[in-house]
Amino acid sequence: MRYPGLLLSTLLILLLTLDGCGQKTDSEERLTSLVNPFMGTDGPGNTYPGATVPFGMVQLSPDIGYSGWDRIAGYFWPDSIITGFSHLHLTGTGAGDLYDILLTPVNSRATKTTSENGNRPYSLFSHDKEHAEPGYYQVFLQDYGINAELSATKRTGIHQYTFPEDENSGFIIDLGYALNWDSPVLTSITIEDNQTISGYRFSSGWAPDQRVWFVAEFSRPFEQTTLFNDGKIVMGDSVKAQNTKVDLRFKTSENEKIMVKVGLSSAGKEGARLAIKKEAPSWNFGEIRQTASNQWEKELRKIQVESDNQTWKETFYTGLYQSMLAPTLYSDATGQYKGADGKIHKTDGYDKYDTFSLWDTFRAAHPLYTIMHPDRVPDMIQSMLSHYRETGLLPVWSMQGNETNMMIGYHAVPVIVDAYFKGIGGFDAEEAYEACLSNAMSDGFGIKQYRELGYVPLSEDHENWSVSKTLEYAYDDWCIAMFAKALGKEKDYRYFLKRSNNWKNHFDPETGFMRPKKASGEFIEHFVPREYTEHFCESNGWHYFWFVPQDIEGLQEKLGAERFSQRLDSMFTFSPGPDEDLPIFSTGMIGQYAHGNEPSHHVAYLYNYTGESWKTQKRVRQILTNMYKPVPNGHCGNEDCGQMSSWFVFSSMGFYPVNPADGKYHIGSPLWKKATIQLENNNTFTIEAPDVSENHMYIQSVKLNGEKLDRPWITHEQLTSGGTLEFEMSDVPNEELWR
Repeated sequence: MRYPGLLLSTLLILLLTLDGCGQKTDSEERLTSLVNPFMGTDGPGNTYPGATVPFGMVQLSPDIGYSGWDRIAGYFWPDSIITGFSHLHLTGTGAGDLYDILLTPVNSRATKTTSENGNRPYSLFSHDKEHAEPGYYQVFLQDYGINAELSATKRTGIHQYTFPEDENSGFIIDLGYALNWDSPVLTSITIEDNQTISGYRFSSGWAPDQRVWFVAEFSRPFEQTTLFNDGKIVMGDSVKAQNTKVDLRFKTSENEKIMVKVGLSSAGKEGARLAIKKEAPSWNFGEIRQTASNQWEKELRKIQVESDNQTWKETFYTGLYQSMLAPTLYSDATGQYKGADGKIHKTDGYDKYDTFSLWDTFRAAHPLYTIMHPDRVPDMIQSMLSHYRETGLLPVWSMQGNETNMMIGYHAVPVIVDAYFKGIGGFDAEEAYEACLSNAMSDGFGIKQYRELGYVPLSEDHENWSVSKTLEYAYDDWCIAMFAKALGKEKDYRYFLKRSNNWKNHFDPETGFMRPKKASGEFIEHFVPREYTEHFCESNGWHYFWFVPQDIEGLQEKLGAERFSQRLDSMFTFSPGPDEDLPIFSTGMIGQYAHGNEPSHHVAYLYNYTGESWKTQKRVRQILTNMYKPVPNGHCGNEDCGQMSSWFVFSSMGFYPVNPADGKYHIGSPLWKKATIQLENNNTFTIEAPDVSENHMYIQSVKLNGEKLDRPWITHEQLTSGGTLEFEMSDVPNEELWR
């Protein structure tokens, strides 16, 4: 079912109205009603359906309880059991971590266990009695007869459970619960009084040093409490060990509602306690749920689209919603957080964020934030700079105050440089520049050889990814060069501009592809571009050939204009053979193009460089309508912390940042008859394509503020200045447009 759940709950949320900015009338459609948080919970999406607020610290979501690739976000649509509800989850990643502070409602009917979830109690559930919307999740636990409802504030998880009559109802807080890569190191539980539990869970996994402090307050007293250490009962009011849990019991009457408020912090118990006091002082679940919903409605209304196609609209608003699930707030209610150096730090005038999946999100998600959330971008950059102050390097893939070093490149650089050139302040440019240099001049991950040889040579190291590293380092170096030039650092500008051309050292005239190279300077002997090898990061030679966003013209010159165009055609038509064994990350395939993984994301727009923009329009529309659907298996690959969704949001409006740091948005093919962006500077940018339809995908002409657009791109400055972008659409290509 599209929107299963309790009818009363659904009607209630549709009647909610906004306060203050973003206010709506009763006659207007509530945009939260178009969001399906289950999108990506089946197939390769790896998303979670639970409750959170925009960029919130808490992701309170159901846990099936089984490990595995399909359950990396804790939940998998085809499953039929729920073990409990934990407070932290990753969205759309390929790495299994978090799942901290598992809370499970139980009663005398909780008799089923299975070894696959560590012999913990579980209940069957049905999607017919499950519902999710922004800021709210509900499921009926049929074995227990308990209805679970979840909501959240920025730093607290809010639970409400409706119990049947039972002599032995209660909750289990299980800190030993772990999935996938995660494992507890040290946990502690204290029974503070008959309505308050506190403690911490220190764990190691993908992120090696995770610390989560919590305070849980209950709306009614416990009648019986039992503490456990590794399954054995412990006497007293506290326990500290690797695997601890507490079992809380009481009698319930029929349909008795009990709330639980759980505050979190990475720095200490008092930060967790203050989160509850500041963000959730009342015991009114409906009020908290309404506040969360209104926060989402306010953010979603920043872009309003008009279309006769309901599926497209639901996909858009679900994508817009998922673009705001990361990065996540990390500083607690006191402003403190556990830093990447293992020490406790306090922010100074900004909110600390983490969960920076930068290899993915620098491409479209962060450019989208500069349009939708310029007020948050300075805090995100200050968060990256705090990581630099603590470790000497900008983050690569950071989470929970850790550097995971997942993936490649130093892609905090384009995020910082893009914000600087778009005039987004709130950070010291000189410090930011020095931080950019720190990664570029470091020695790890092949960067030393890259500086010395002009490329990363192949080696026998695991995940060598030599060609991909060279190309991504070269792009980041171009960003540093532009930054240096703007700051008057001419010598640095020339040095990094030269480094930005290092991609040419992998170009092989014989094959016309980027070919792996030995340290001696020789290309490797065996090279088949379509093969997936250790030389390319989650890709092959076809995918990474195009990753020169700073110099597409130079790439075109290397290959030759005619051959470049032919190569683009082949990219979308040279399909893998029926017996070809594709890796797990090669999904969303159109020929060699793989939309399910990020290196391909800009490629459909490259026909704008060949004078064949109509082909860009055709391919972009194909991807928009074939690779995304507002259903559980609606993502063709890992959603990746907002990147997949941000591609859809941008492209559906008719443009996309091919080079994420040059302030240009390349024209594609819009989906909307009208899209209105309400900017933070109080300007409005409107995109109009009144004749657009499923067949009318081709652009005949484009006008910007009434003037004919003579190039296939607009600038960020033009967008944020406000105005109107008008598309004349048809079912017939205009092959002369921008030729």
